[in-house]
Amino acid sequence: MTLGLGTGAFVKSVAGHDKGGYFFIIREEGEYIYLVDGKYRRLDCPKKKKKKHVEPLLWEKHSPGVKIRENKSVTDEEIKHFIRWFKREEQVVRR
Repeated sequence: MTLGLGTGAFVKSVAGHDKGGYFFIIREEGEYIYLVDGKYRRLDCPKKKKKKHVEPLLWEKHSPGVKIRENKSVTDEEIKHFIRWFKREEQVVRR
């Protein structure tokens, strides 16, 4: 397992049609992970992707990833809101 990549991790896609997108890992199977963003890739239909095609983002503050890791109930709405919030925060930091 690559450092920072595990169930509940917040990641950015670095390859494929979804390059630049933000996701949470909800499951792992060997070299593959299953990703959700709450909007296009919902909890009931996650995106299967190779681990090497994402990079971990070190962000835990207010993250639904904590709930995912602890097997607590999380909704698509929570994931979507967090990603939207993160994108706004990222724009503020870049200015």
